[in-house]
Amino acid sequence: MKILMFGRGVIATAYGWALERAGHDVEFYVRPGRAAEYGDTTSLDLIDARRRPWGQRVVEEWPVRLREDLPPDHDFDLIVLSVSHHRLTEAAAFLAPRAGGATVLVFGNIWAEPLDAIGALPVDRVAWGFPQVGGGFGKDGVLRATMMRPVLFGTVGPLTDRERAVRRVFGEAGFRIKEEPDFRGWLLTHFVSDAGLHSQGLRLGSLADLAGRTRDLREALLAVRELLPLLEARGVDLRRRALAFRAPTFLTAPLMALLTAHFEPARVNFAAHDDPSAEEPKAICRDALAEARRLGVVAPRLEAAEPSFATHA
Repeated sequence: MKILMFGRGVIATAYGWALERAGHDVEFYVRPGRAAEYGDTTSLDLIDARRRPWGQRVVEEWPVRLREDLPPDHDFDLIVLSVSHHRLTEAAAFLAPRAGGATVLVFGNIWAEPLDAIGALPVDRVAWGFPQVGGGFGKDGVLRATMMRPVLFGTVGPLTDRERAVRRVFGEAGFRIKEEPDFRGWLLTHFVSDAGLHSQGLRLGSLADLAGRTRDLREALLAVRELLPLLEARGVDLRRRALAFRAPTFLTAPLMALLTAHFEPARVNFAAHDDPSAEEPKAICRDALAEARRLGVVAPRLEAAEPSFATHA
């Protein structure tokens, strides 16, 4: 299959590498001028956990193919669209007249209603999923990330042949396909979880500063708990989703601290988010707080952290 990764971010790079390893023809679309900046190789330092829980470390210089144009008559079979949630609508608008005959896999955080978020993208050509990769590019340009075995997929309507084909591609590449029957609810719950964690991480500096800190992780879990009424206001059924956030924090916070300090996949994920100026964590917190205020949901911990993510003139 001929696959285009939209952008050269963490998710696109990690899964692009895995899909090429599985025998697919992979290219990256980047903005004009970026190909020369990025170069023709990418430095990888991955924990690949597809075959064992602790993962296998992969360190290599991976030759990549970058392109700065995307004519409507391209011959890609699959376009993987994984961008920050606040850039999804813009990216979808760019791709809509350029999708050609490809399936577009929308692969990341969504806070708007899913069909609203993809704008003019043809719904019958869209597949929906969520990655299980965490990490980031360091100042040295090396991608340090953990790639887990499961990949989450869901639908916003009846399962289509295009969606089945995307699942086969990932399954044949060694990933375990995990189906989420209430994909919208899962996306919103995950977003709120991110908002709680990032709010407390940004208060300290970044998510990396939260790793291993029991007291601050407790505050993060409580920040998520305070946002559960926001999910209910958005129509999410919490009976099967909120158990982990309602569990006693004297148990969950120390466990999280242990995992983020010593379990390699979790440690790498947190450690890679060390840039206090990164926009996506701030945008997640801002958008969650704006929605809470719009719907009259009180979120005191998120509000207290607002100075760390507010937009300043």
